[in-house]
Amino acid sequence: MRFTGKKALVTGAAGGMGQVITKMLRNEGALVAVADFNCHGIPAEAELTGDLLDQVYADSLPGAAAKALGGLDIIINNAGVITRGPVTETSDRDWSLSVGVNVEAPFRICRAGIPILAKAGGGAIVNLASCWGVHPGPNHAVYCMTKAAIASLTQCMGRDHAHQGIRINAVCPNEVDTPMLRTGFEKRGFDPVTAIKDLGMTVPLGRIAKPDDIADVVLFLASDAARYMCGSLIEVNGGKSVA
Repeated sequence: MRFTGKKALVTGAAGGMGQVITKMLRNEGALVAVADFNCHGIPAEAELTGDLLDQVYADSLPGAAAKALGGLDIIINNAGVITRGPVTETSDRDWSLSVGVNVEAPFRICRAGIPILAKAGGGAIVNLASCWGVHPGPNHAVYCMTKAAIASLTQCMGRDHAHQGIRINAVCPNEVDTPMLRTGFEKRGFDPVTAIKDLGMTVPLGRIAKPDDIADVVLFLASDAARYMCGSLIEVNGGKSVA
């Protein structure tokens, strides 16, 4: 029960990763406020429904979570989108969505959340970056750029706010078996079951990650076990490098 009495905010809580992170935090004693387009049916202590592209909503999330839970100790910036293709095939909508969700929203949430955590004596922020942000791969130009931005922002904030007792780190997964990944395969005309099996053959550990493989590392960084870590980027990739 590493999180007994702790209060946490999780964005992207309706997605495959977000639901697992939320469940694991609550199983270990945390009170959780969930944020997403539609939080209905997600077991949590508070539902903060909205659109992360709405600047007012993103700015207000930490304060709303603290008010609903009676405080705030942990922020998990889990929400994210994937835009595929080179720059020449990237639409304005793709650009706005990717930058808005992957970079601007966590920036705004951190900017609003850090003073709340500092006033309470400290806390932990865990951002979801990507191996593709640390080692850019082909045909994902905007996705790689946005994840590189959040990785760099994490390193900067981790150093800038360590003196306030706030530990800010990021998890950098490779492919994870989530509904978002499966839907992406379907949109491109692939059978998701076959595609995921084939993709797993490219991973030294023999499979792509399950959500709990990543969530375990997220919870580690949010816990006191990671008390001496700040500004770190942790790659969780099964030994697979970015192609």
